[in-house]
Amino acid sequence: MDFDESPAEIAFRAEARAWLETHAPAFATGDGPVSVYITDPEDERRHLAACRAWQAHKYDHGWAGITWPTQYGGRGGTPTEDAIFRNEETRFLSAWGVFAVGIGMAGPTIMAHGTDDQKQRFLQPMLRGDEVWCQLFSEPNAGSDLGGLSTSAVRDGDEWVVNGQKVWNSGAHYSDWGILLTRTNLDAPKNRGITYFLVDMRTPGIETRPLRQITGAAHFNEVFLTDVRIPHAHVLGDVDGGWGPMMTTLANERNLIGSASRSPFPGSVDLARRMGLAGDPTTRQRLAQSFIRHEILKYLGYRVKTAATKGIAPGPESSVLKLYVSQHLSAEADMLMAMLGPHATLWAGDAPDDGSWQMDFLGQWNPKIGGGTDQIQRNTIGDKVLGLPPEPRV
Repeated sequence: MDFDESPAEIAFRAEARAWLETHAPAFATGDGPVSVYITDPEDERRHLAACRAWQAHKYDHGWAGITWPTQYGGRGGTPTEDAIFRNEETRFLSAWGVFAVGIGMAGPTIMAHGTDDQKQRFLQPMLRGDEVWCQLFSEPNAGSDLGGLSTSAVRDGDEWVVNGQKVWNSGAHYSDWGILLTRTNLDAPKNRGITYFLVDMRTPGIETRPLRQITGAAHFNEVFLTDVRIPHAHVLGDVDGGWGPMMTTLANERNLIGSASRSPFPGSVDLARRMGLAGDPTTRQRLAQSFIRHEILKYLGYRVKTAATKGIAPGPESSVLKLYVSQHLSAEADMLMAMLGPHATLWAGDAPDDGSWQMDFLGQWNPKIGGGTDQIQRNTIGDKVLGLPPEPRV
């Protein structure tokens, strides 16, 4: 594999950089902590509005959805061009998280399994940021094993009546639409009686309750659905056939989590210098190990991009990247806390860098659970990638 950018990709980077340097600074005031760390509701509203404005501006100028087909408002570009644009964009602001479920997960799933009417209705507003999406999969008793979900949907003419509870729903309190899994056939095997819906979050009967996190923010939610009526036209794929679209969503989610990881360099190197640890042998060894892990992540990312360039949809091998990210971030968090020493116990304004490293420490648990736990990723790798005998199931 040739990791050097082609002349066309070099030209694309220059074009993207020039456009961003002209347009992004006007929107950079809306940047700040990722939404999972925002603790003040008013700050969250401002962040959401700024993210929507930037996404709409990109869309209107042909820079949203680099790999999306042009008929849905995308640019029709390559996965490499998408990676180049995101790399350049992060120099200015990071609004991607608000749209991760929609553009990163629901969009590809609708493209793969949706009807023409669904594609025409949902994809362009999603890509422009006019409609924000959330994921309604996990339940109190069905998280790692979605085959055990119990939220029900019963057909009533041209509608389905949904009752149940979902949990750990990122951004559900400000989302316009959700991707929803329900059980529609109690007699079918647990993986085959599930139907995938697209649900308007303003539908009567939907109640969203925020959940306070360890960071102090309330980005996650539990969602209660009571006699919620969904048009049959909003079934994605086949009735009782939601497992296939669900796997498409989860594979894209794992790729997203992996591609969202970041290196501590140069920030952690600068922190080591400021803490007087630049010459400490133990700290230098930890920084070297961190650099090695980041290089491994980079090449795992190249593997994903190579598959995408060849038109190969994300599959079970995406669990390798997702698992390694969670291991990497835990090691990073431990290293940063060791470097901070007693300062690690401080918070916000009293701590170095306004407590951003403490937020990284608390946030390390998110990728260990979100998108499937580390244990689920190991099972997927063993079963689907390595072909090992599956673990016993009841």
